Amino acid sequence: MTLGPLMVDLKGVAIEPDERDLLEHPLVGGVILFSRNYENPAQLARLTAELHALRTPRLLVGVDHEGGRVQRFREGFTRLPPLRAIGRRHAAEPAAGVRLARQLGWLMAVELRACGVDLSFAPCVDLDYGVSEVIGDRAFHARAERVSELAVAYLMGMREAGMAGTAKHFPGHGAVTADSHVALPVDRRELADLDADLMPYRRLIANGLLAVMAAHVVYPEVDRLPASLSPDWIKGELRGRLGFRGAVFTDDLSMKGAAAFGSIVERAGLALAAGCDMLPVCNDRAAVETLLERLRDEPDPLRQVRLVRLHGRESDSLAELQAQPRWRESVAAAMHCLDVPELRLDA
Repeated sequence: MTLGPLMVDLKGVAIEPDERDLLEHPLVGGVILFSRNYENPAQLARLTAELHALRTPRLLVGVDHEGGRVQRFREGFTRLPPLRAIGRRHAAEPAAGVRLARQLGWLMAVELRACGVDLSFAPCVDLDYGVSEVIGDRAFHARAERVSELAVAYLMGMREAGMAGTAKHFPGHGAVTADSHVALPVDRRELADLDADLMPYRRLIANGLLAVMAAHVVYPEVDRLPASLSPDWIKGELRGRLGFRGAVFTDDLSMKGAAAFGSIVERAGLALAAGCDMLPVCNDRAAVETLLERLRDEPDPLRQVRLVRLHGRESDSLAELQAQPRWRESVAAAMHCLDVPELRLDA
């Protein structure tokens, strides 16, 4: 069996009987976890092991676990600071900021890998223009050069932990006020004006980035479709001009930023035609069931290669991890970040 293009969610902390057929459907290739799917590290490890045992190749298991506001698993995991805390350190001490980025990228990824999670959808490489509340402190910094340097270091930390990085939200969500979860953001800049937003992707791609998540943001000077559904953005810019060869995820196709572009089947068809590899559909079981009945997808051997490369490497157990000096030092660094007062990052 191959990995299909749909990434679906679960109702609770274990696979329910009516979810097994869904997870074994050939159109499904991954599972995205939320806080409702988590009780403690032992339960999470059992759940991911059961998910991985269902199929060969095993389903991809992912989660949004950036730190700060966006950390699905908390009790039993290190509390991670938002990425802005890393940018704050870099503004004061550049070398220390780079070390911290690598340290916290490793810590985030290694704790998840100890519980069997393949992917965290991180790092967020949007620039902090000071206008997007949904991005805000999820961004490293306002300046593209700083974001690029820190994102590469963070990626290297994740890679050392056995996890691929997923840069988001391509090509950039930081310059729009609307939140694509509840509205359709429109960025009216021309392509030439997005060069700074694309800089982190260029740097990460040059350093072996394996996954990108595309934004539900419309850039009308480039295409009438949002980047997540646009061949101009995915095939033209990302795969063509930037030379990206990894996997492309859409943001959640149930979000309002995508809903203006047809039914769930039409949105999924547009995303696949644009060149996306995996389509998360979250918190809408009816939409998933409709897709399983009606979506038509042609097998793509290259997609399989891109997705299989995202499986996490073998890792230590959580107990073995917590005995390591590197883990203790990284936890201390994370705790220190949470104690530092806020600072503007426009320097």
